[in-house]
Amino acid sequence: MLTSFGGPQAHIAILLNDFVKKRAYVTEDELMELYALSQILPGPSSTQTLIGIAYKFGGFFLAIITFFIWALPSAAVMCLIAINYKTFSLNPEFIKVLSFIQPIAIGTVAFAAYSFGKSILKSEISIILTVCSVAASLILRSPYAFPLLILLGGIISSAIEARPEENELRVRLFSNINTRKVAYFIGILLFFALLGAVINRTSPFSLPIRLFENFYRNGIIIFGGGQVLVPLMYTEFVDVKHYLSGQEFLSGFALQQMIPGPTFSFTSFLGALTLGNQGYGIAGQILGSLIAVIGINAPGIILILFIVPFWNDLKKITRIKKSLSGVNAVALGFMIAAFFLLLAPVGLNYLNIITILITFLILRFTKIKIPYIILGGILTGLITSFLQ
Repeated sequence: MLTSFGGPQAHIAILLNDFVKKRAYVTEDELMELYALSQILPGPSSTQTLIGIAYKFGGFFLAIITFFIWALPSAAVMCLIAINYKTFSLNPEFIKVLSFIQPIAIGTVAFAAYSFGKSILKSEISIILTVCSVAASLILRSPYAFPLLILLGGIISSAIEARPEENELRVRLFSNINTRKVAYFIGILLFFALLGAVINRTSPFSLPIRLFENFYRNGIIIFGGGQVLVPLMYTEFVDVKHYLSGQEFLSGFALQQMIPGPTFSFTSFLGALTLGNQGYGIAGQILGSLIAVIGINAPGIILILFIVPFWNDLKKITRIKKSLSGVNAVALGFMIAAFFLLLAPVGLNYLNIITILITFLILRFTKIKIPYIILGGILTGLITSFLQ
């Protein structure tokens, strides 16, 4: 975890070196198959791949322990940042220091969309789905539009091609599905959604319960890695529910990029700051952090442990593989829309535009990592504050 900067693409290289070449926990083919599986499932792909390795090597309990070892350190750091954020944000010098890292965060989102787009936009249908996704995201501005768009993208792309001989395979596959596990997966969402609706909004338990439902629901529909967190979380937590401001959101996202570990640990900051802004105190912020991390990761963990046993059959179904291109095209649209949405709280001035552009160009044409760029932004803010 302590050396895992750079997102899923960098993480897979670390897993290949440590768990295949050095320790031989799994073969290279098994690792790449687990990584491919994580790409067609919602949730954090790096975390799911790592849990899949642990499950294959040591079973269910080792997989759960591995998740906590992997996720909790970076989540704890983000929780600590959230707890102290309000104290520092009252200092005008702190605002000046952060003034550069917010446009850097937007530049990071722009580069993520560019990198994602290079591998996704390979057909006319993927381009159309991406454009429609951008338009729908900017017009609807509703968190409930995202799951519908994801579903439509998968259905449209999977309808392009399917082999007739797969019918028997699908029958065998779905006859092996444990309906009890499916009920658990869907039941958790419905239970907390219903509980959040029933409990009086004035109850101190209301917001934590609704918060878990928010994160769990988003964990079900996040395809494409941690970058897709940005548009989903921003729309729901800033635009719709006003749990935190755009500046707070961007600052937390930028600071998370400096920390090794899964990008999904950003939700720890969101959960802690949400309850903190509602007056829940430090204990409430820690609770919010735990709710966020468990809620956003739970769907991906359940799915990877549920599907690994019959992945050999699942990967042969063309419709499932075809649906991935449509899902990813829609996710790319979310990321492009997020770029425009995130410009609003930062503002368009020459300094911000130049900072965004420089960030993108550095990531595009050099090997300098995001944490170093953000550190440079903090140092620039310190120097600027000192000179003024």
